[in-house]
Amino acid sequence: MGRRIAIEGSHAISEAVKQARVDVIAAYPITPQTTIVERLAQYVEQADVDMEYIRVESEHSAMTACIGAAATGVRTFTATASHGLLLMHEMLHWAGLARLPIVMVNVNRAIGPGWNIWSDLNDAMSQRDTGWIQFYASSNQEVFDGVIQAYKIAEHHDVLLPAMVSYDGFILSHTSMPVDVPDQKEIDEFLPEFKPGWRIDVENPITHGNIVPPEPYMEIRYSMQRAMEKAKRVIEEVGKEYGERFGRYYGLVEEYRCDDADYVIVTMAALAAEAHFAVDRLRERGEKVGLVNLRTFRPFPYEKLNYDHMIVIDRDISPGLGGVLAHEMKALPGEVHGFVAGLGGVDVTYKDIERIYALAREGKQGWYPTEVK
Repeated sequence: MGRRIAIEGSHAISEAVKQARVDVIAAYPITPQTTIVERLAQYVEQADVDMEYIRVESEHSAMTACIGAAATGVRTFTATASHGLLLMHEMLHWAGLARLPIVMVNVNRAIGPGWNIWSDLNDAMSQRDTGWIQFYASSNQEVFDGVIQAYKIAEHHDVLLPAMVSYDGFILSHTSMPVDVPDQKEIDEFLPEFKPGWRIDVENPITHGNIVPPEPYMEIRYSMQRAMEKAKRVIEEVGKEYGERFGRYYGLVEEYRCDDADYVIVTMAALAAEAHFAVDRLRERGEKVGLVNLRTFRPFPYEKLNYDHMIVIDRDISPGLGGVLAHEMKALPGEVHGFVAGLGGVDVTYKDIERIYALAREGKQGWYPTEVK
């Protein structure tokens, strides 16, 4: 039957990792992620789980430890945020190129200097070319469900890529919400034991070199791209299976009130939850507006964004380019109105989203609220 509990986003992650029967955790603290690995340490100390808990000296080492463990054929986990994720950057490429289905949680936090511990998405989005699948959660329930599904997706033999689940620091990580937690038996039936695509095994030796000639290197990169393309199908299939088992359906995107919409708001993470309420209020006033919650950023679901007028709200900025999400969508046939909002944890309420909608209807875009062209 499972249970419903009020739980912080970070502790929802710890519960999901426990239920996923992870074998090795590599841990290094950083605000606002620390409470995840603290709770996992309690599970290990109390013998509630059968896990190896490795305390390392840096985030770079945490990812290195996960790579080494995953290469032996076991299920691994780590968590980080902001500058910790940036310190991992080199090893994220290694994990992707080695096709190791490590699952990591990133608690979105702004990048300094100046130092800021509140949320924006630049930390995770700056890793978009590392070969990691990227999911973004808009509620604590999605946080829990996302970790469980991430393992099944990443470990699928058509994919075999690492996966990152991101969610907003403090907005979700330290806020309690009701979360439905299935029984362990139900999770075990959904998420089978890990069967690695390859592993280091003295009984069955393989060659795994760190120097790659040009032609094989290009073949490896091509295989990663093909795996990302196949991951779209796997994400949809796993999300459907999860829905049939637990009543919560997931896919590449969540479309809300889009069937007859003239304008569609496109955003991700916690802003998508706030946009739900804004859309409902706008509908009450007769506005034909919908919402696309972009749950998956890599692989990018271009085929799901087929709308004539799209209002994109980015909680990130690529200096010299603008909002990352809006500019990735510029190649789409529809009209894109891009807004940058909420950087460094600036609050974006449903009223702000209603105002952004009104500005887009006037043909405007830009920074909100500092400047709108």
